[in-house]
Amino acid sequence: MSWQEYTRKRASTMKATRKNQQGNQQLEIIDAVRALAHEKEISEDMLFSAIEEALKAAYKKNVSRDAAAPTNLSVTLNRNTGVAHVFARKTITEEVEDPSNQITLEEALQIRPDYRMGDIAEIDVTPNGFLRTAAQTAKQVIIQRIREAEQGKIYDEYSEKENEILTAIVQRAEPKAVYVELGRTEGILEQSEWMPGEEYHIDDHIKVYVLEVNRSGREMLRGPQVRVSRVHVGLVKRLFEMEVPEIAAGVVQIKSLAREAGSRTKMAVYSTDPMIDPVGACVGPRGNRVEKVVAELKNEKIDIIKWSPDPAEFIANALNPAHVLSVFVAENEKACRVVVPDNQLSLAIGKEGQNARLAAKLTGWRIDIKSQSQAIQMFDMEAALPQEEEAYQEYYEESLPQGGYESIPSPELSQEPIELPYDEDDTL
Repeated sequence: MSWQEYTRKRASTMKATRKNQQGNQQLEIIDAVRALAHEKEISEDMLFSAIEEALKAAYKKNVSRDAAAPTNLSVTLNRNTGVAHVFARKTITEEVEDPSNQITLEEALQIRPDYRMGDIAEIDVTPNGFLRTAAQTAKQVIIQRIREAEQGKIYDEYSEKENEILTAIVQRAEPKAVYVELGRTEGILEQSEWMPGEEYHIDDHIKVYVLEVNRSGREMLRGPQVRVSRVHVGLVKRLFEMEVPEIAAGVVQIKSLAREAGSRTKMAVYSTDPMIDPVGACVGPRGNRVEKVVAELKNEKIDIIKWSPDPAEFIANALNPAHVLSVFVAENEKACRVVVPDNQLSLAIGKEGQNARLAAKLTGWRIDIKSQSQAIQMFDMEAALPQEEEAYQEYYEESLPQGGYESIPSPELSQEPIELPYDEDDTL
C-alpha cells in the first residue's frame, strides 16, 4: 500500500470516527433531555424550546463581524437525532436593499423550486463546528432550566403555606436577621420579627409563622426565600389550632386576638356547642394545652377569655383578671367607661397600661377605666344635673355597690379620644 493510499484511508477512517462521535454526542443530548425531564417532572418541549432559543443567541454572538448577520433567525433541534440547524429567514423581493433580511427570487429558487415572490425563504446557515457549540449551550440551558423549574416548584409549595406555621432550624444568626432551614428552602427571620429577649442559636428548633414567599430579586439565587415571624399574632392562633382539637374541628372559635410578643396575649374564644366550655377547652386538662403554647412562646402570659356578643360583657371579660363593677358604652363612638373597685384599678390598667391596652385591641373599643371612688366623685362634682338626668344618676350610684354590666348610653362620654388613667404606682 502506497503512502498516499494509506493517508487517504486514514483520513476517511478519522472522518467516519468523528461522524460517529458527533452522532453519539447528539444522541446523548436527546437522552439527557428526556431523562432529566422525566426525573425532574419538567416538560421535554419546554427544554427543547429553551435550547433552541439559546442556540439562536449563541449563533448571533459568534457570527463573523464581516458577515451580514441575519436578524430573523430560526433554530431547529431534531427531537430524535439531536441534529441542530440554523436558518436565516429572508423575504423574497425583486431588489435586495438589505442582504441580511432579503433575497432575490432567482437565489431562492436554487434553495427550493416552489418559492414565490413575497415568500419567506429559509436558508441553512449552520456553521461548521456548531455541534460543539450546541452541546455546550444545551448543557448550560438544561442546568439553568432545571434550576428554575425546581425553584418554581419550591415557590408553589411554600406559597401555599403562607399564614401557616412551620418548624424551622436555625442555620446562622446575624445582627439584623436569623436564617432558618425550612426543609427545601431557606427562611429569614428579620430583627423586627424577633420575640423580645429571645436568643437564637445554631440548630435551635423553633416554630415560625410564614408571612410571605419572595420569588424575585436576589432571593432567587439560592431559591425562593420565605419571610417568617415569631411576633405575629397568627403564630398564637395556629399554635392553639394545633393543640386544641375543638378549635381544629370548628366547635370552638377564636374570635379575636391581641398580642404584645414576649409579654402577654389576650385571646377571646366562643363555643358553638353550649355543652363545651371554650375557655376550658383551650386550657385543657390540668392546663396542659395552654402550657404547651406558653412553653413554645418562652413563657409568654396568655389570658383566655370568653367572647360575648354583648359589648359590655365582652369588655368586662377582656379586662380580666380585674373584676369589673359596671360598663357604660356609647355604641356610636365605640367607646366605653368601665368602673372597677378601688383596690383593682392598677390591676385593670396593668403594668405600663398593658392590660387596658390589650383589652382595647382585643375588643376594638376605646376604654376609659375609673375606680369606684373616682366615678362617684366625678358625679358629685357635677353642679347640677338636668331633671331628666336625675333618674340616670340615681340608677348609676345604686348600681355601683352591686356591680354588673350595663350596655346603656352614657351622657358623660364625648367624641374625644379616651385616654387611660395611669399613675406610676399603677403597676401589677
